[in-house]
Amino acid sequence: MSNFSVPTRDQVSESNQAIFDNLQKAVGFVPNIYAAMAHSKNALGSYLQFSGSETSLSKKEKEVVDLAVSQLNGCRYCQSAHTAIGKMNGFTDDQIIELRKGTASWDNKTSVLAQTSKLIADKRGKISNEELETFFNAGFTKENLVDLIVAIGSITITNLFHNVTDVPIDFPIAPEL
Repeated sequence: MSNFSVPTRDQVSESNQAIFDNLQKAVGFVPNIYAAMAHSKNALGSYLQFSGSETSLSKKEKEVVDLAVSQLNGCRYCQSAHTAIGKMNGFTDDQIIELRKGTASWDNKTSVLAQTSKLIADKRGKISNEELETFFNAGFTKENLVDLIVAIGSITITNLFHNVTDVPIDFPIAPEL
């Protein structure tokens, strides 16, 4: 649906205007995916609260999840946004490409996280005991597993939202794989 509009601050509810103001201060702009969510009086605030909640995963680990799952779900917006954010969190271009493919040759634990993220998303949670054991054997905990599933849910929301709305990508476009 390429004609899904990206509203301006003046076109959204007062509560969303406050969110736009906070995003402008924190990020320097209001990403189109968030602006488009503001068509709903409630969705943007609810999503940002959900996606920004506390987690046992580090920022870098969350980027691993976001990159791997966004690639699996074919979301060009999120691939692009999380390529930029991944770089801000210390990943190189080559590492980001690997993570999008679901691996990390430089670190086994990171590779297992990328693989497990893709497996859970692709198999809709129906992973084998062996696949789950690989996750735990890499040093992850039950708390990490719960937080991984929540992270997959969070990125899947934006993946689906962009895949349906096709709002313009306002980040440098990530390379196609």
